Amino acid sequence: MTPSEDTARSRGRLARRVGLRAVAGTVAILVPLALAGCSQAAPKVEDTYGGLPSYLPTAKAGTDGELVGSVTHPALTSEGDTVKVALPGGGTVRMTVTGPVVPGEGLPEQADITTCTWMLKLDDATRAVPIRLSDLTTLDQLGNVYRLNAVPGEKAPPTELQPGSSTTFELRTNMKVGEGLLRWAPGGSRIVASWDFEVEND
Repeated sequence: MTPSEDTARSRGRLARRVGLRAVAGTVAILVPLALAGCSQAAPKVEDTYGGLPSYLPTAKAGTDGELVGSVTHPALTSEGDTVKVALPGGGTVRMTVTGPVVPGEGLPEQADITTCTWMLKLDDATRAVPIRLSDLTTLDQLGNVYRLNAVPGEKAPPTELQPGSSTTFELRTNMKVGEGLLRWAPGGSRIVASWDFEVEND
């Protein structure tokens, strides 16, 4: 290839590059303008969803309020929630259940049964409320019932809660990993409230 041919080829490549840059520059200018034109032409959308259909039931005030549990209408809620319990024989008391707390989370090998600890709080009693551990049980997803015990070394629950006072205590049992319910049947009668939970140790 002669020097003149090499020069001509280099000029041709340079001209093509300049041409491509010019086209790219034109496109870079025209595309934003075209998009701006499109965005300006778009109709304005109202930032509302409109009203609810008339056939839907109207939500009552206090839907997320405290549940009331009784022998005839037991409350079912989640751990961490409070239930106002209508006691058999009259009177009410509020009960809150949190937990369970389990040991050994994150270990490479997990047992099917683990130690579970709950915290219970009772307050706002309108009359003296007997507290018996035999009235509190847990139930796993297979229907197995577990008895609860006081936690060794921790404050034991009182035998009775007086009106206007409150108490907080921990209870413990060993139970199967999975879903469950903690249930209260004051006086050993029928269950008035249940708190659902999940035993997880992974």
